[in-house]
Amino acid sequence: MDEDGFRVYLRKREIPEDQIGLSIATVREFENYISDSEPQKSLESVTSEDFVGYSAFMIEKGYNTYDNYAAIARYGYFSGNNDLYLAVLELLDGAEVAEILFEKLGQQVSSKTRDQVFEGIELPPLGTPSSEKPKFTQAVMERMEKIVDSKACKKVLSDVAHGMPKEYHAEERNRFLNAKDIDGYIRSKRARAIAQLEKHNEEQTLFFNQEVTDEVLEFVKSRPDMLTGERRGDTIYHTKIPYLTKEYLAETDERMKRYYYCHCAWAREAIKTGDHEVSPTFCYCSAGFTKMPWEVALDQPLEVKMVKSALKGDLECSFIIHLPEVIVSKVSKK
Repeated sequence: MDEDGFRVYLRKREIPEDQIGLSIATVREFENYISDSEPQKSLESVTSEDFVGYSAFMIEKGYNTYDNYAAIARYGYFSGNNDLYLAVLELLDGAEVAEILFEKLGQQVSSKTRDQVFEGIELPPLGTPSSEKPKFTQAVMERMEKIVDSKACKKVLSDVAHGMPKEYHAEERNRFLNAKDIDGYIRSKRARAIAQLEKHNEEQTLFFNQEVTDEVLEFVKSRPDMLTGERRGDTIYHTKIPYLTKEYLAETDERMKRYYYCHCAWAREAIKTGDHEVSPTFCYCSAGFTKMPWEVALDQPLEVKMVKSALKGDLECSFIIHLPEVIVSKVSKK
């Protein structure tokens, strides 16, 4: 373990000194664990499969805290071991969804209904591998769609939004107010997004979890509805960028293309294995995540509708966000 280098890296990221010490101790424990493996592994050579095994050990011992996972992810990124970094990232991705869904269902419908939905269903602990999550999601969705009416079900799911606070998108409001109209805001939004992808492409760094090749960049550029959304009349038509675009573009099997497209750690493996059937209604969680920055930008709640979903057999995931008439009229009057 490059303790000195990791310490410098964490300081550059403005991690508090007490947290740095704990992070180093966490990574050292992981290093000790893999050093006993056969064949012996190092932090630089450990694989995603190795970490999934260690995550099970963390859960068993009660070490599965967000800070512990984050420390190991940061070391993976620092050391250039993307396999380790992405393995941890996948276990953290959307980890809060189940707990927040439990809370939102109680708040927006009733605690009685929430308890009926979750009766006998345990919330998966942090660090649960993606392969085990669809079983939970299928069970919850079957109960929800049986007990809760369709409109309320979609509303609860869209309000989960990965637990992301609206404050995270606060700058979007200023950007919208500084734009001449909704179209100007969209042009600016897309220019920033494409510039970000171009930077990742040029520097050969990861865009969240994925590599941005020349083919990936050109694919996204060719789709004005992708990544940032495109105005179509009084709506925003928003198609998500594939979860793993490089793999998606290279794949010919439709089932696997859907798998590479899906972002949801709580459902993605169901597409690949076919072991569980997760209702496409669950995609309203992604719908809420997609519309949130628009709600912040326009400073009002918005309606969203799922149009396409990898869970229901489509080769891409798209949503329609309905715009207020006053927003669209400012453009149409020109």
